[in-house]
Amino acid sequence: MKTILTPVDFSTTTQDVISETIALAGPLGAHVLLLHSLQPPMITTEYGIGIEVLQETLAINEKVAVRQLNHLQASLATKGISAETLLVNGLAEANILEQARKHKVDYIILGSHGHTALYDLLVGSTTHAVLKKTSCPVIVVPSPRKKKPAKKR
Repeated sequence: MKTILTPVDFSTTTQDVISETIALAGPLGAHVLLLHSLQPPMITTEYGIGIEVLQETLAINEKVAVRQLNHLQASLATKGISAETLLVNGLAEANILEQARKHKVDYIILGSHGHTALYDLLVGSTTHAVLKKTSCPVIVVPSPRKKKPAKKR
């Protein structure tokens, strides 16, 4: 049985990524691994935040992520696609590559946000890193295009 790793970040691209996953998994009879990486919040103040507030924030983020992953898993089940959810902590790039190796996946389907080159240079691109470092085929789903305002006549 083929295995597809589908990392999701619950952005506007997620539904398109799920649609592509369904389109590939259905005909292959593949098993889908829905992966979400919980990244620790960035602390941008020299005062920091209290440990209680940080723990509460992480717990809320985890609950929301579990609920969203379960919803996506249920939507795949309605299409007859077997799926399981994986919720891991850390950086998305490392988690995607680790889970791909661990589960010996046949395909990775992930979204691209279409950031600018400057953003990718400063922050990095998860999609680019996965493409460079994985050994299995990767399907990249572009972010939805923003409609340009109509020109005035």
